[in-house]
Order: sequence, then C-alpha cells, then structure tokens
Amino acid sequence: MSELAQRYNQIVEKVAAASAACGRSKDEITLVVVTKNHPPQLVFDLLELGARDFGENRDQEASPKALEVRAASSESMKWHFIGQLQTNKVRSVLEYADAIHSLDRESLLAELQKRTAERPKPLSVFIQVNLTEDPERGGIQVSDLEGFATKVLNSPGLVLAGLMGVGGLDKAPELEFERLAALSETLQRLSPEASGLSMGMSSDFEVAIGYGATHLRIGTAITGKRP
Repeated sequence: MSELAQRYNQIVEKVAAASAACGRSKDEITLVVVTKNHPPQLVFDLLELGARDFGENRDQEASPKALEVRAASSESMKWHFIGQLQTNKVRSVLEYADAIHSLDRESLLAELQKRTAERPKPLSVFIQVNLTEDPERGGIQVSDLEGFATKVLNSPGLVLAGLMGVGGLDKAPELEFERLAALSETLQRLSPEASGLSMGMSSDFEVAIGYGATHLRIGTAITGKRP
C-alpha cells in the first residue's frame, strides 16, 4: 500500500470514528481533499482510492488541473473553491467549481449573481463568516449575516449550502466551532436547507465533527508535504 493510500485510509477511518463517537453517520460528512500545490497525478491517485471531492484555493493552479482531470477521468467528482476569490476570476472558476466556500463580500456576490443568472445548474455557495475582531481577515461580519444570507437566498443561480468560518489564529478551535454552529442554527431559520458547515482541517477535524461539521477541508494529513 502506498503512503498516500495509508494516509487517506487513516483519515477516512478517523472521520468514521469521530462521527460515531458523537452519534453521527460518516455519510453526513464530505471529505474535501485539498490538493493545492500538487500535480494532477495526485488527484488521479486519490480518485483510485475513492476520493471524490477536491479543494483548491488559487484559480491559476486549479483551472488547468481540474480541466485536465475531468477530461481524462470518467469518475464523478466535485471541485470546491476554498480560497478568497477575486471578482475577476469568477468566470474562470465557474468553468470547473461545483461549490465555493468563500463567499465573503458584497462585490463577490454581485459578480456571482451576474455570472450564474443563466447557469443550468445553480452554484452551491457557503457564506464565509469572520469570527474575529480583525476586518482584514475577510468574511461577512456576524452582525451582517442575516441580511447578506437573504440576498444569497434571493439569487436564482445560487444555492446557499451553509457557512464557512474564519477563526482567530490564537483561539481554541472549540470556541470557534461552537460559535459557527450557533450561527448555523440562526441561518437555518431563514433556510432549513442551508445546514452545511465547512469547518475543520488537518489539525482539528475530529473536534469539528463534534460541533456539526459537514465539510472537512483536509490537505497535508492526506497529501503529505507539498513539493
């Protein structure tokens, strides 16, 4: 068994164990393997292992990679854009992305509304929430969340999947996850279907599962060190 297979299987097992420990099904959780800074071959290898969801954060790398993989593979897969998205990259990202986890500002929403108005299949989006006191970190302020979410819900080309959190660098992840889970309950009063929680990475995904994470963004714990 390759080292990649060992790492991938280990994470899959840990996700299943953490889910069972809090009375959840592993089927509730989407494991998004973050493949940034890795070549397309890694994605092909992961597809053989059973991975179907892949995350990227830079369009200039993600676009050719996603298009190459989709052209050469018959497997069904989803691409998740997880980084801050510049408005001038929206058209390119929409060529391959099935979901955007980083809807973080009004100008990006306006561009997505324009570009998805006639899209055959609506685009799944997560609202990125700024859980810090630092406005430079990006994300919708908590006080603006309900109003912003209403605008997303009124966008025909978009489907509001849920929330993604940007926490403080010096805070315990439990505090951030608990707060995001509470905000999710508020959001679900507006839209019961918007129950997704994109939170949890290589170092804290087991904790995130306990707080209701539905989408884990895991990179190095699976892919190993990047070249």
